[in-house]
Amino acid sequence: MKTIAFFNNKGGVGKTSLVYHLAWMYADLGLNVVAADLDPQANLSAMFLDEDRLEELWPDGAHPDTILGVVQPILKGVGDIAAPHIEAVADNIGLLVGDLGLSGFEDKLSDAWPRCHDGDESAFRVISAFYRVLLKAADMQEADLVLVDVGPNLGAINRAAIIAGQYVVVPLAPDLFSLQGLRNLGPTLRRWRAEWAERLKKNPDPDLALPGGDMRPAGYVVMQHAVRLDRPVKAYARWMERIPSVYREAVTDEPSGKDVTVAADPYSLSTLRHYRSLMPMAMEARKPMFFLKPADGAIGAHVGAVTDCYQDFKALALRIIERCGVTVPGNRRA
Repeated sequence: MKTIAFFNNKGGVGKTSLVYHLAWMYADLGLNVVAADLDPQANLSAMFLDEDRLEELWPDGAHPDTILGVVQPILKGVGDIAAPHIEAVADNIGLLVGDLGLSGFEDKLSDAWPRCHDGDESAFRVISAFYRVLLKAADMQEADLVLVDVGPNLGAINRAAIIAGQYVVVPLAPDLFSLQGLRNLGPTLRRWRAEWAERLKKNPDPDLALPGGDMRPAGYVVMQHAVRLDRPVKAYARWMERIPSVYREAVTDEPSGKDVTVAADPYSLSTLRHYRSLMPMAMEARKPMFFLKPADGAIGAHVGAVTDCYQDFKALALRIIERCGVTVPGNRRA
């Protein structure tokens, strides 16, 4: 099982939509997937589930079937993580349901981080809560992949969520804000990795399952760029040109590679088009864009766009799992 976090501290780049569509694509390829909504905004859960189901999962009072319910014993100081509920979205997709109340876990995680230096077992249990939840969820789903959606910030919740990941995929928009986000994200990932490695040495319980804190950069995806005749418009072209060098300098800590283009960059996983006409249909039909049918309104030119969308996401999905050492069924690697 591989755990992949999707993260950029710049919001609005299409990160949650990317996770949603990749979960469906991996399921279509025959892989078992857990989609873990660790963003307190819970947008991934809202994409997968309709409002009636969300209202059932978020009643007044306790929320035992969401991520908040799983960490609630830790929040209350009365125990360890509870058994997670995995919402069956499709045969091969299980959702670890998000919760707006998860933001209340931020202070607990912030407090536990320095106490790990003192060898405080309870602190290690707090920091590793997400990791251990993901392990249990993956076991329950018999998952090949866990895709983790996290919020657009560098706070304690995201630190714990990303430490739990083996790989990190960075969705980007070709604009100044995403480039600045990269400059913040890269050094932060390296600092978190180093700080967690120091804390791991002080774990007092060798039987406690703790994340390795790998957080290996798997690459970036350029999302929803405007196109004209299949080329980025001039307003975005200059930002596209700068992505490879900024990614190297900030994330992989390598020389800039100023002559490398996005198209030729080995760290570039994909440059996805903006499927403007398909997304509203997909939201109305409550399905991924590449599964739209004529009955959903995908007629005429939309039919070709749906086919192109499927091929784009399939290529991206395969490239990501190739980076992460996973193959589709029938040609499986350990």
